[in-house]
Amino acid sequence: MKTLYALILSLFTYQAQAEIEYRDFKQPEQEQAYQTLISELRCLVCQNQTIADSNADLAKDLRRQVYEMLQQGKSRQDIVDFMTDRYGDFVMYKPALKLKTMLLWLGPVLFLVVGLATVWVLRSKTGSSDEQLTKEQQAKLNSILEKGDDA
Repeated sequence: MKTLYALILSLFTYQAQAEIEYRDFKQPEQEQAYQTLISELRCLVCQNQTIADSNADLAKDLRRQVYEMLQQGKSRQDIVDFMTDRYGDFVMYKPALKLKTMLLWLGPVLFLVVGLATVWVLRSKTGSSDEQLTKEQQAKLNSILEKGDDA
């Protein structure tokens, strides 16, 4: 019976083995460039993760591609240009500020300004709630309240 349990447990632990990526670099500068690049490139299938943090297949392919391009002697800018040409500016975790990416940078500020303006307009329309009741209205209100107590 113990051997059956051991067999079942070994089947489950087989799936839990983690994959470790090892990259051999000729120079420490290449390794530093690799680490910098994979932390600046966004995983296109994950939500808000760099390819360094992601375990998605696309992220693994992009890390491999960055490594191979560095081994071919490509510069950091060559790799960034290749990735943005192929996947668009969104592939950069912090895209460059240019006309095409202006909405990415200014969008949150624009939404904040529109939201604050909406709140300000709505509050200014309901600002009439501070008006005082006339003596007639106050007397009528008091009589209604007194009738309610008697009933």
